[in-house]
Amino acid sequence: MDTIADQLRALLQKAYAPYSRYPVAAIVKSASGRLFFGVNVENAAYPMTRCAEQIAVGAMVSAGERRIAEVWVMGRNAPTPCGGCRQVLSEFAGPEVKVHCLAQDGQEQVYRMADLLPFAFRPEDLTQAGE
Repeated sequence: MDTIADQLRALLQKAYAPYSRYPVAAIVKSASGRLFFGVNVENAAYPMTRCAEQIAVGAMVSAGERRIAEVWVMGRNAPTPCGGCRQVLSEFAGPEVKVHCLAQDGQEQVYRMADLLPFAFRPEDLTQAGE
C-alpha cells in the first residue's frame, strides 16, 4: 500500500503548471476517512488558476462530505497553503485539524489550521441579511 507521501509524489506528476513550473499536490481526508485528491491547474488567464487544495476540497464537497479531518500538501519544498486556500480549508476544517506540508525529498512541517489562519472567516461568524 502506498503511503500518503507516495500518493502525493504520484499526484505531482499530474499537475498542470506550465507557467509557474511549480507543481503542487494535495490530499484532503474527510471526517469519514475518505481521501480526496487535487493538483494545481494553471491557466493563461492567471486568476483562473486553481490550487491543489481547492480542487481536493471541491472533490470532497462534490462527494457529499463537509468536514475535513486532515490535510497533506506537497511541492518541491514544503509549501504551506496560500491565503486563499487557508480560507477554503478553514470553511470545512476546525482549528485543530493538522495540515502536513511536505517536500518531495521527505521534509515535513505540520501545522494546525488555527496556526495557519488564526482569524479565519467562519460560517458561524456570518449573519443572515435582515437579522
